[in-house]
Amino acid sequence: MTEAPASGWSVFRFRDFRAFCAARFMTGIAMQVHNVGLGWLVYDRTGSVMALGLVGLAAFLPALLLALVAGAVADRYDRRLIMVACWSIIALGDLALLAVALNPSLPVWPIFLLTVLVGGSRSFANPASQALLPNLVPRPYFAHAVTMATTAWQSSSIAGPALGGFLYALGPAVVFGFASASFALAAIAIATVRPREQGGPNRARPTLESLFAGIGFIKSRPAILGAISLDLFAVLLGGAVALLPVYAKDILHTGPWGLGLLRSAPALGAVGMTLVLASYPLRRHAGRRMFTAVAVFGLATIVFGLSTHFWLSMAALFVTGAADMVSVVVRQTLVQAETPDDMRGRVSAVNSVFIGASNELGEFESGALAAAVGPVGSVVIGGIGTVIVAALWTRLFPTLWKRDALV
Repeated sequence: MTEAPASGWSVFRFRDFRAFCAARFMTGIAMQVHNVGLGWLVYDRTGSVMALGLVGLAAFLPALLLALVAGAVADRYDRRLIMVACWSIIALGDLALLAVALNPSLPVWPIFLLTVLVGGSRSFANPASQALLPNLVPRPYFAHAVTMATTAWQSSSIAGPALGGFLYALGPAVVFGFASASFALAAIAIATVRPREQGGPNRARPTLESLFAGIGFIKSRPAILGAISLDLFAVLLGGAVALLPVYAKDILHTGPWGLGLLRSAPALGAVGMTLVLASYPLRRHAGRRMFTAVAVFGLATIVFGLSTHFWLSMAALFVTGAADMVSVVVRQTLVQAETPDDMRGRVSAVNSVFIGASNELGEFESGALAAAVGPVGSVVIGGIGTVIVAALWTRLFPTLWKRDALV
């Protein structure tokens, strides 16, 4: 039995995990750059805000529709090869977008078709990636691996949008060329990974029951169901990202540079919390700390909603990112540690849908509520709702509240 590591940084001693993190960072950067380039390209071609909304829908629907199938595939076949194949397809898709960007006479429909292709590929890559992670390090390192892998993604969220804007200034073809090359390099990196403990592929004949097995497993594990649903409602109610442009312009009276800083603040908070968790891992009282983090997330959201000072708003968003990081580490570690290897793909697929739905529906909820009660009312009500949910979930899921060690 491997002893629990003293420091979170010790997880980088494993070569396969280093390759995984490098690939995760590259795909994160590439996806951010891709999204910036895609948004600008569609708006340049159409001049339509509705077209931008349809692009988001085209990217999200495949993940929703293919989730159960993608999870079953991740449990049936080699997860590493699934990721290599999906990221290679996305690299080819970005090359196709490069060709579209270089030919202004082409209609806009190929862009939407390629967006569906990219979204579909990501829907298969994401559960395979989540399910592969526990196979790269010994069990006592799970929490550290989740923390550092999440940090790699958050770091890309900080650098990616700015890099995408800079590259687009050099030309849209540069954006998609960079994204394509990054996905290709990530595919090469993950191809070198050799999982430590993954069993043989599950060759049992797929059935309708097996497709829904991930949902059934989550329902049978109160700690996992509580963690996933708590995160879902916290982001659904407390997410204020959709209203940041309104706050930047009409409440904080800042320009595009200020909006960029506001968007980066939660990711900066998450990375900052990573440094804390690397030195002071979550060894005890994991459940209580998760509930506390969600409550802090809600309180910080309320502060942001009421603030009329730019730097106070920045600080509040920084705290939301730091608190969310604690919740993510606990949730992801519980999901991976409590799930048998032959079920991780299907459970991770359901988890991915919950995360995606909370982000997408959270933006819709914030916008709809803002239309009724104004942006400040929308954010404050959402923050209060998050605190109430955190308190209510301690009663509904006492197993999660009492959870001590993560693994």
